[in-house]
Amino acid sequence: MAQSLRFFFLFLVALISAHITTTRGAFSQQSHITLPTDQQLTQKLTHLHFFYHDILEGKNPTVVQIIYPQQSGDSPSGFGTTFMMDNLLTEGPELSSNPVGRAQGLFGLASLEDRGMVMLINFAFTEGDYAGSTLSLLGRNPVHDTVREMPIVGGTGVFRFAKGYAIAKSHWDLSTSEHFVVEYDVTISHP
Repeated sequence: MAQSLRFFFLFLVALISAHITTTRGAFSQQSHITLPTDQQLTQKLTHLHFFYHDILEGKNPTVVQIIYPQQSGDSPSGFGTTFMMDNLLTEGPELSSNPVGRAQGLFGLASLEDRGMVMLINFAFTEGDYAGSTLSLLGRNPVHDTVREMPIVGGTGVFRFAKGYAIAKSHWDLSTSEHFVVEYDVTISHP
């Protein structure tokens, strides 16, 4: 009886101390919830490590150019050129290594002065605990730098509400004109 009364009292305190306001608009609804201070949302910190494979030429390329911009004069940067990709992600640097997912999205040359790209990639994981989950990367990629940092802006499944960053490292020693290899170290926080 004392246990039931204690549970009821805690429930009542939580209900009374939770303050909920709602705003309605033409196409949205927003709610603000204030929870009691003893109830904290916990975040996990997850680190992922995998390799990304651009297959640029040959029988089955995984990157194709979709926009061929009109250039006035010689543009050293290729400004406006845009590509679509569906690249394999693997555990190791070899293309034959265990697959862990796909990198699907697009990238375009977004700088007039250098090879700075804008990248929009969904890392769609197909193996292990993260199968069926995705991470979304959106940011500037100065592709001529060997190591660069880009933001993780969201995710789905296990990674719903994810935020974090990705460190991409080009492996020039492993890459060829047909096959470009990039190592990714991704650190994210998520519920």
